[in-house]
Amino acid sequence: MGVKERQEREREAVSRAILDAARELFVAEGYSNVSIRKIAEKIEYSPAAIYSYFPSKDDIFLALAEEGFRILFQANGDLCQGGTSVETIRAGFWRVYEFSKSHPEYFALMFLDRAVPRISRDWQRFGFVREMKKHMAELIQDAIAAGDFPAGTHPDAIFRILSAAIHGAAVMRLCDRLAPGEDADALARDTLNAALAGLQAGITHTFHPERFS
Repeated sequence: MGVKERQEREREAVSRAILDAARELFVAEGYSNVSIRKIAEKIEYSPAAIYSYFPSKDDIFLALAEEGFRILFQANGDLCQGGTSVETIRAGFWRVYEFSKSHPEYFALMFLDRAVPRISRDWQRFGFVREMKKHMAELIQDAIAAGDFPAGTHPDAIFRILSAAIHGAAVMRLCDRLAPGEDADALARDTLNAALAGLQAGITHTFHPERFS
């Protein structure tokens, strides 16, 4: 291995250590309570060394959020393969719940901590998130066109309602809000199915999204 390759591997290893330490601290202590100095102390580096990899704490979060979304969307990569639109939509939202189980720290950081910066500040980095949302909106529109949801239903409203259903179940499990012996997976599945069934049945909903971002 040449000097350049070895240096690149060492840099990647340090960057990985910074991200792993930051993710653990952000989740354990809350984003607003973690400083660059605290991250540096955890991996026994100087704050100046951290800044040579990431210009700010926000940039560390954005790198972690990008990783999290890529992990989530890798699992959702086959949403266009087989099945009806409704089955595909159900599978896509169910994988969000599975992501909350397989990568709880990423889920908590991306969706639960109100102090983190909005990813909209760097849409160039997160263009793939917008593309996945666009794809899901198209699947929902196809389901409306096929008569699976009532004509005139707003695709963005369906997306938000199903997101609220599956995120709610995920948060109850992550925050340990279920009684001993209660099946979190069953609750998540029933909640998602109930939301889908209600939307398919044309039950009146009062939520009307202003925009889809």
